Amino acid sequence: MVLFGLLLLPILPLLLYFIVRPRPLNIPIKNRHVFITGGSMGIGLAIAKQAAEEGARISLLARSLDHLEKAKQSIWEAYKVEVSTFPADVRDYDAVEHAINRAGPIDVLVVNHGVYYFEELEKQGVDVVKAMIDVNLMGSFNVIKAALPSMNKDRKHKGPASIALMSSMAGQVGTYGFAAYSATKYGLRGLAEALQQEVIGNNIHVSVIFPPVTETPGIEQARKTMPEITKTILDSTVEMTAEEVAKVTIKGIKSGSFSIPCRLDGRALAMATAGLSPQRSFLMASIEVVFAGLFRFVGLLFQWNWYRIIEKNNSSRKNRSPEVSGD
Repeated sequence: MVLFGLLLLPILPLLLYFIVRPRPLNIPIKNRHVFITGGSMGIGLAIAKQAAEEGARISLLARSLDHLEKAKQSIWEAYKVEVSTFPADVRDYDAVEHAINRAGPIDVLVVNHGVYYFEELEKQGVDVVKAMIDVNLMGSFNVIKAALPSMNKDRKHKGPASIALMSSMAGQVGTYGFAAYSATKYGLRGLAEALQQEVIGNNIHVSVIFPPVTETPGIEQARKTMPEITKTILDSTVEMTAEEVAKVTIKGIKSGSFSIPCRLDGRALAMATAGLSPQRSFLMASIEVVFAGLFRFVGLLFQWNWYRIIEKNNSSRKNRSPEVSGD
């Protein structure tokens, strides 16, 4: 088997050239309509500013009109770009459809909205689980379904379009306290893989972004109530800024990348979990094929560290628990 792999290595790039699908391409941002959900703050606002800097026309959708107006003003002050704002709840399909129809044909759709509550599933309320599913997953279906008719119309004469979904590294690997949240983010990848096959014929290209923990107002609030084990695991990683994630996101969208990891450890995780996801890059496809076993080993090292943290915490809790004795 090793000998076969060595013999295959010299012809691998040529072989992948013929079988890698979809093919490489470039998706322009300048002078195009970029529509961003969850765009009033955090990563969404940072993406809007990055796209505005590159000359895009911006539309933002979020629930809070006040936050939208502040975002609109901040983009205008920085880039002198007009921004259209649409207050709507992604859980309400009719409201989303109305907003998208008012916004006009979209070239780049960034499905960025999301909520998260980190807690052990046994303790987490069913209403909280349902809220995450309704916003993160069903909300994404609502936005994409509402946007597809106008994105598909006359697309072949408008150039390539993009649908980018903001997942998370929690959509690649499960983490303690993330059961419901991870389920919604894993779901986005399945949605993206199937959707890419459906829309490729109309020159629409799907991307999934996998950021790590990011410095946003939401994560700071979540830290106050998340389990101690979750805090310990997250503290072992380095956060990114929203601006850093935005730059990687726009770059990935422009290259039509299906999987957009946000830093080196994210890229290793993307390779370890590539599965049957599309891969446009011949180079990255070659690396994934040749080093799949190595990245699986790296993944096992991460798992070893996380389970070591969990075991240590569980042991500590047992030692602190008072003994119960009967007379």
